[in-house]
Amino acid sequence: MPVPHIRRATPDDEDALGRLDRVTWSTLHSVQPRPQPPYEPFYNERFGPRDHVVAELDGAVVGYVRLARSPLACSAHVRQIQGLAVAEEARGTGLARALLRAAGEEARRQGARRLTLRVLGHNTPARKLYEAEGFAVEGVLPGEFLLDGEYVDDVLMGRAL
Repeated sequence: MPVPHIRRATPDDEDALGRLDRVTWSTLHSVQPRPQPPYEPFYNERFGPRDHVVAELDGAVVGYVRLARSPLACSAHVRQIQGLAVAEEARGTGLARALLRAAGEEARRQGARRLTLRVLGHNTPARKLYEAEGFAVEGVLPGEFLLDGEYVDDVLMGRAL
């Protein structure tokens, strides 16, 4: 498999990122209902190109990670991963790991000292990946979500940069 190119997102990536977000939707990682037409824009007043790192393979966007900034000055040193998606054809290639590392580098470049995320308790593959990349469980909200008839924990994880 060719090596993916990882870069910061641009305004031109919006349609590809929206499509990727829709085709990778799953209750394994989303608490929102499945997106339905007419689709909301991927970029909005809160998240734009500056908040995303994308992965391309042969010129096509095959993954992204979203880095959120806190609106509070007292936590300006923290970035939170609020989205990570990898296209089916690129899974199992280490792309999610590369995107996580790129997110850490981008957060450091922005002056962040911590990187945090939330992951659903039943998403074992993601939890194992985050732990392998240095994230530790910092809190659990038991049974926080009811998904497909099952109560699912909200697991808070973080790491120093």
